[in-house]
Amino acid sequence: METSETEEAIEAHKLKKTLAELVHKNRWWILAVVATAQLMVVLDATVVNIALPSAQKALGFSNADRQWIVTGYALSFGSLLLLGGRIADLFGRKITFIIGLFGFAIASAIGGASTGFPMLVTARAVQGAFGALLAPAALSLLTTTFTDSSERGKAFGIYGAIAGAGGAIGLLLGGVLTEYLSWRWSLYVNLIFAIAAAVGGIIFLNKDHRGQRPKLDVPGVVLASAAMFSVVYGFSHAETSSWSNSITIGFLVAAFVLLISFVFVETKVSHPLLPMRVVLDRNRGGSYLSVFIASVGMFGVFLFLTYYLQETLHYSPVMTGLAFIPMIALLVVSATVTTAKLLPRFGPKYLVSTGMLIAAVGMIMLGRVGINSSYISVVLPALLILGLGLGGIMAPSMNTATAGVTPADAGVASATVNTSQQIGGSIGTALLNTLAASAGTAFLAGKTANNHILAEAAVHSYLAAFRWSAVVFVVGGVIAGSLLKTGAPQVIEATQPVAVH
Repeated sequence: METSETEEAIEAHKLKKTLAELVHKNRWWILAVVATAQLMVVLDATVVNIALPSAQKALGFSNADRQWIVTGYALSFGSLLLLGGRIADLFGRKITFIIGLFGFAIASAIGGASTGFPMLVTARAVQGAFGALLAPAALSLLTTTFTDSSERGKAFGIYGAIAGAGGAIGLLLGGVLTEYLSWRWSLYVNLIFAIAAAVGGIIFLNKDHRGQRPKLDVPGVVLASAAMFSVVYGFSHAETSSWSNSITIGFLVAAFVLLISFVFVETKVSHPLLPMRVVLDRNRGGSYLSVFIASVGMFGVFLFLTYYLQETLHYSPVMTGLAFIPMIALLVVSATVTTAKLLPRFGPKYLVSTGMLIAAVGMIMLGRVGINSSYISVVLPALLILGLGLGGIMAPSMNTATAGVTPADAGVASATVNTSQQIGGSIGTALLNTLAASAGTAFLAGKTANNHILAEAAVHSYLAAFRWSAVVFVVGGVIAGSLLKTGAPQVIEATQPVAVH
């Protein structure tokens, strides 16, 4: 009997070793698959924005309804991310990843074929739900595949660059597709990404069998989903109504109460949705905050600079997207170099805090734009500085935020990164829109409105958004410098084929 058990153990060890070697051999293909899926999810937050006016004209829905095409996606995505991350941990990263891809693709096809507003907004909400499955699974696959510190740096550099630049890529792609094909292709294009990633996933990802699985924390799921929904909806409602609106206040108060209740429940249950050990680690907690703060500030670039280029400088959607390309290029270089070369040597403290301050300088430089500013002499230098700074924030933060977690927690740790980014973007959009609108209104006070004055008021509102974004990045630099540590993030070395599940 003992001999039989020993033989079984030897065979199991051989199988694990073989799978581990296969994963190691295919690791760069796995990165390509994960990066493709992540790009699809990130750019989908902005690719549809450019197409919205055309979609509105074609389907005949109101301006009030138009906001829901964006909000519907954000609500379901933000609300379900933690659940999606834990599902990946419980039921398998590979199967969760593949299901997320196919679901996202089907929802995109339905959205592209929409015959009216209800069909389109439902498709966007379903997209968000499957995105919430897909995004944490993608990042956790990366986390468990790359455990060597030098290779991990390169992989997270590429991934972080995509996370930081995906919004700008979405603007460019949305402009090209809308101008030369149709607004429907801003949704249909996801099928190309999803099918490519799904085929790669089926080929290169292996199923990792696990023993006993913990139970799902149902109270935690309900509280977390309700809290994230309330946060996203509360800030979205503030953006379209006001901060003093009773519905806005009600949802934000509810979000606060639900979050407190969620933390309390997570400390009591035996199998928490989000184990406190994941977020209470100083490096990881600081990284989550850094991703959140950077996402708040980044929308000062993507949102208001888009307005400025199109409405003030009269750029076409395609030209607007192309204007962001230099920033994307430097962001990719910065993210790759800082994570691969500098993070293992210096740790996240100095990299992320310096990246925040560099981004703040870029925002201050954008604060020099005027009605007739030159792109080459005014906008481009600011974008290059921003690309340098954002690359130093996003990739090192994402690497550190998932370093040192056990494979069993990789999905939920990854989901927390995505949640920080999503909630930060929602809050940034609402806050900066409000501050910009207030600045524009104050500028118009006592003036006789004409085309020139209105153009000046618009620019004045953008400047307010850029300057407040600079403040956000400075605060982020202080927080990152206070919380994050020096020294390379600790990584749990893989002793079994945990890279795929």
